[in-house]
Amino acid sequence: MKKKFFIIIFLIFSLTQKSYGYSSDPKQFIQEIVEEAKKILVETNTKEFKTKKLSEMALKTVDINGVAFYSLGKYRKNLSEEQLKKYLNLFEKYFLKSFTSRLTDYSNPKIDVLSAEVLNAKYTIVKSLLLATDKKPEVKIEWRVYTKNPDKPLIRDLIIEGLSLARTQKEEFSSVIESNNGDVTKLFDTLKKFVAK
Repeated sequence: MKKKFFIIIFLIFSLTQKSYGYSSDPKQFIQEIVEEAKKILVETNTKEFKTKKLSEMALKTVDINGVAFYSLGKYRKNLSEEQLKKYLNLFEKYFLKSFTSRLTDYSNPKIDVLSAEVLNAKYTIVKSLLLATDKKPEVKIEWRVYTKNPDKPLIRDLIIEGLSLARTQKEEFSSVIESNNGDVTKLFDTLKKFVAK
């Protein structure tokens, strides 16, 4: 998979859950996620601890199934119910390994949450800025928050400097399938190999 997708790893510290839960307000939701992620990513925590906690939180704050369905695109209709369950299981493992393998290397990400724009009843875009460091420039990040259930917002996409990571992932999956004559199970093999690394 291309490097672009791994940027999602860095941003998906959409991954944290306080004992009392997150705010239902999208902007506050993202703010709380960022703050909690910082607590997990401190230098004193072991990589194993970070991986475990971030994985647990991703399952609660990211709409992984939603991302999985979108990434599969039109090929979803070609799968049987059993194959779809297999795909969702593989995608979850792939997704969690992808971001934890990268995100755990960060110890103190600094993100300012700036504003929120309600697109419709289902989606709100929360704008933020990853602050520059001595080694890296600032990065504009937009979080696409799914609000169909107004009491439980979920992350559906990250748009980094105008690049939709979900769309990029969809294009990469499509490329794998198309290069194998439309055989969706070849994508399964690709995901398995990544998870097994």
